[in-house]
Amino acid sequence: MRPSKRQPDELRPVQIERAVSMHAEGSCLIKFGNTHVLCTASIEERVPPWLKGQGRGWVTAEYSMLPRATSERTRREVTQGHASGRTQEIQRLIGRSLRAVVDLQKLGEKQITVDCDVLQADGGTRTASITGAWIALKDCMTWMRARDMIGDAVMRDQVAAISCGIYKGQAVLDLDYAEDSNADADANFVMTGTGGIVEVQGTAEGKPFSQEAFDELMSLARKGIRDLVELQKMTVG
Repeated sequence: MRPSKRQPDELRPVQIERAVSMHAEGSCLIKFGNTHVLCTASIEERVPPWLKGQGRGWVTAEYSMLPRATSERTRREVTQGHASGRTQEIQRLIGRSLRAVVDLQKLGEKQITVDCDVLQADGGTRTASITGAWIALKDCMTWMRARDMIGDAVMRDQVAAISCGIYKGQAVLDLDYAEDSNADADANFVMTGTGGIVEVQGTAEGKPFSQEAFDELMSLARKGIRDLVELQKMTVG
């Protein structure tokens, strides 16, 4: 039995609230059980220097965790003078995931930055961030299209993410912290709405796991992401 009493293929309760920021062009608060992430999308009429004059835009992401998002206070990274390796890795993952479903040429010379701020962490913060970031980005694109800043079909597909792992010998979907901290193996899957694989991150915490176990995790991930994609569709209408 899982600590949360969920079935092996059962997601945590997922809640999404749109337009939670009065200033951002797109925003949402996404909750995977006790993991809560605020996602905001902001437009800038510029691109990184290395993209100037190429006629295409850029989508990037920043990720951070509030000091008391976890059971004990952690120092703000700004007070340490630099982002941790974990933070840099996660924000690059979010950025790559979003760019996989955006036609940067059709975006034009504009940059959209999606900020993902973890308000409360109970496992799966990066996967919740990616799933919520897509909604914030989608609403930002809708805001831009309504003002003739972009045309149609800039957003090519949906993207969502979920974690899976092997907990006490069983493959399970959407690990919370109690499972993640004791898993034999865990993996993060990022996929598009049409089923394309954007990225897979998997690690054995003890002994290596088999191809059969990986296939089972992949099957669980596809089911979970299908459910998340449907929820995204319902949320953005």
